[in-house]
Amino acid sequence: MPFGQHESIPKKEKISVAYLIERLRKRVKIDINAFTAEEQSNQRYVTEADIHRPGLALAGFIKLFTHQRIQVIGNTECRYLNSLSPREQKEAFKNLTQFEIPVLFLTHGNELPDYLLDMAQKADIPVFGTPLESVVFLHRMRDFLEDQFALQTMLHGTMVDVYGIGILIAGKSGIGKSEVALDLVERGHRLVSDDAVILTKKNNVLMSSATEMNKHFMEIRGLGIIDIMSMFGVRAIRYQKRLEVVLELSLWDEESQDIERTGLNQETTSIMGVEIPLINLPITPGKNITVIAEVIAMNYLLRHYGYDAAEAFQEKVKKHIAEKADPSSMPRRAVEYFEGDIE
Repeated sequence: MPFGQHESIPKKEKISVAYLIERLRKRVKIDINAFTAEEQSNQRYVTEADIHRPGLALAGFIKLFTHQRIQVIGNTECRYLNSLSPREQKEAFKNLTQFEIPVLFLTHGNELPDYLLDMAQKADIPVFGTPLESVVFLHRMRDFLEDQFALQTMLHGTMVDVYGIGILIAGKSGIGKSEVALDLVERGHRLVSDDAVILTKKNNVLMSSATEMNKHFMEIRGLGIIDIMSMFGVRAIRYQKRLEVVLELSLWDEESQDIERTGLNQETTSIMGVEIPLINLPITPGKNITVIAEVIAMNYLLRHYGYDAAEAFQEKVKKHIAEKADPSSMPRRAVEYFEGDIE
């Protein structure tokens, strides 16, 4: 990486089922009820983001049964069990309870007979139910688990939201990243994190956030720590934002700097395997970095919606050359006839 210092955050190895249930209820807003004692949830752990539906295991094929995953029983599995006699149901359910399953969910309001729930209780397998359909529940559960087990890294920089575009301002310590971010906040944009930025890779997208310690706080050298939310209000902060552009500030060096002039060669940088546009911006006296940051955001939006100014200018030059204009003639004016400028 050409900027900042990266610190890898150890990937989460497991979460307790009790924590999973609590977060699903409070954060994901899923209605969940317990069919067995919830105390069992403290002794069971989820170790991966994948989810399994144990239809084949209930039918007796357990050779490839991924019992270490969360198990979800929906309408198909319940109708299969209901087609069996009580003795056959116990035999089928024993194919599950012989393994250390972390947790079992019943979707679509389905329930199990008490004798099957007793088998789960004796095997210390927590069983929960939800009225959500299987497809909806699986989607929301996967999204939560992918977030919990996502790759993360922490780097040095300042993250801001400019016109809805997430820009990471990077550069050497003391170069003025926080001052640029403060100026952007004063102009109505939003701070995500100053100094330390946590990046989470989720679905090949990098989501940025502050740490628990530095959220909505900023350090200005010579002034100290300021509270952006208390000073500018809640409109001036946000707790998460997708990283879309890296703006690297550097001191101008006329001899060694190789600076892009046209914008045709779009440089990128790889963060956790995700390519992010990188803009290297040298600092010189009189350069308004705040306005340039706003222009970077607006230019990114234009490219996102299909217009690239650099490519448009290149096409204009090519068209001019193709017309075989006389190289000795004066450059043509943009306006052929001035009607006057009288007010």
